[in-house]
Amino acid sequence: MPDLTLKRWPQWLRQAQPLQAWWSVILGMLVLYVPTLVDLVRGPWSQDGQMHGPAVLAIALWLMHRKWPDMERAAQGQPTSAWGWPPLALAALLYALGRSQSIGVFEVGSVIWLLLALLLLLRGTAALKAQWFCLFFMLFMIPLPSSVVDLVTLPMKMAVSYVVEVLLFNLGYPISRTGVILQIDQYMLLVADACAGLHTLLTLEALGLLYLNLVRRDSALRNIGLAMLIVPISFTANVIRVAALVLITYHFGDAAGRGFLHGFAGMVLFASALMLILGFDTLLQSLEAWRKR
Repeated sequence: MPDLTLKRWPQWLRQAQPLQAWWSVILGMLVLYVPTLVDLVRGPWSQDGQMHGPAVLAIALWLMHRKWPDMERAAQGQPTSAWGWPPLALAALLYALGRSQSIGVFEVGSVIWLLLALLLLLRGTAALKAQWFCLFFMLFMIPLPSSVVDLVTLPMKMAVSYVVEVLLFNLGYPISRTGVILQIDQYMLLVADACAGLHTLLTLEALGLLYLNLVRRDSALRNIGLAMLIVPISFTANVIRVAALVLITYHFGDAAGRGFLHGFAGMVLFASALMLILGFDTLLQSLEAWRKR
């Protein structure tokens, strides 16, 4: 008779063994949300401003899988919670409204409430405490209404344009600004939504929060300090991106600026944001060491 013990199973099956009790739940969620994912990939997630959505979803699922053993240990012997029923009803209502009326923020947001409800109903509050960051991180994949994006994006673009103008003018460059249009020498550059918009800010916010979650500093000063600095770090990274675009256009011409915009602007944005996060983390570490001394 063949040996069917767990040790003889392939590694991927052994890793999936803790999810055995959840297969019916996973199947039900796939039936509900695969059409939603298809619509997202064909619609909002195919646009420049929201292309971070699939990455956020993948990272959130990886974080959830990473915390699964800790969640099961924390929930072992703990009672389930009937407080999961209200968020379950809310998730069903949001999904029905969002799917039937094509309201993406309702339809996609319902999955967070549904997961929250299932954790409470099947594993209790201890499981929710273990997985809270994964659910919070999923907020960054929700496509926002265009009215909200436009309302927040315009002031951000104005602020980034102003800082870039002041910075380069003080460095001796012949630059001027009209609204969100920067003119340097004979070149005119429009600060677009993708350069300093709400979606870019949210993407950098997600990057900073992910760094905080993965690094897990024991120091309250470093955690709180970095959390408060994420917004100015994101703004500074956008300024660096736009300033780099302006300087490349000024020194190498319009063709080089357009090539940078489509090829390397995103890399500069995230690289500068990551370097700023690491730099401020190191600075806070030094301050913490000095305070202890």
